[in-house]
Amino acid sequence: MKVFSFKAIAGAALAVGLMVQGAAAQDMQFFRIGTGGTAGTYYPIGGLIANAISNPPGSRACDAGGSCGVPGLIATAVASNGSVGNVNSIKGGTLEAGFSQSDVAYWAQTGTGLWEGQPAVENLRLIANLYPESIHLVARKDAGIASVADLKGKKVSLDEPGSGTLVDAKIILEAFGLSESDISAEYLKPDQAADRMRDGAMDAFFFVGGYPAGAIAELSSQHDVVLVPITGPEVDKLRETYTFFATDNLPAGTYKGQDADVPTISVGAQLVTSAELSEELVHGITQALFHETTQKLFAAGHAKGKHITLDNAVQGAGIPFHPGAEKFYREAGKLQ
Repeated sequence: MKVFSFKAIAGAALAVGLMVQGAAAQDMQFFRIGTGGTAGTYYPIGGLIANAISNPPGSRACDAGGSCGVPGLIATAVASNGSVGNVNSIKGGTLEAGFSQSDVAYWAQTGTGLWEGQPAVENLRLIANLYPESIHLVARKDAGIASVADLKGKKVSLDEPGSGTLVDAKIILEAFGLSESDISAEYLKPDQAADRMRDGAMDAFFFVGGYPAGAIAELSSQHDVVLVPITGPEVDKLRETYTFFATDNLPAGTYKGQDADVPTISVGAQLVTSAELSEELVHGITQALFHETTQKLFAAGHAKGKHITLDNAVQGAGIPFHPGAEKFYREAGKLQ
């Protein structure tokens, strides 16, 4: 049995007291980030971001191998129902920030699309565009579909009602002079649409998400399908109107039988917040996200982490940047 001297105990108590005083001297601030379901991409990426921007009292200095986050900030990634729920929670003040698809953020901030008939979330602001979620247009190889215009008269799934994919698909059809009445429209989840395609009862379907997508990879391994390009002057004009879309590319070999790159467009997975957060705090968070050390952690921590770069951060914005983030991007020469 060890015997501790009074001096040792007193010394330990004094050390703890000094630590508590030090923590009190440095204001602590908690920062909740809404992500998505624990099985998706938003949740693990949210965890990486929370660690990157946190710098609790007593942390080792950044240049000594410690956290390069905001002094005193303790961020946590919170599992949620995704984009729409996160935006509503930011509006209600139960989250400081959250993940959202760029199209959902745009509709919320402008009161259009999915937010038609609801009050616009006018104070929604962008911290950073993180990584692309590509728009896939998958068709049966024998359906004779080489472009969006070829969907006319075909059986096409636009995804289920209430989804962002459905709104995006309608926008793309309109850009090529088509409407739902010009196709035989179905409203199915991608895995259900893929099942119908296997049975020969579906010509094409839209899907929005990171590649390779499991349902499409499985389908292409069993059946001859093509990835239809979403490109051309129609898309250039579309992007002038809907600034949340960015140009994208599905690299050759992403799916079985895909021998060449397929140009498309994407919506961004974005980190959004409220305009009510202080400029100083959001500037510090943005600076921490794109610190050299943080960038290495992102690249090593998740397949999508390597896309979270300073160049990508300002692409396909759609909604206004938070003043703190905008200040950082101007300092970094990424915004004029």
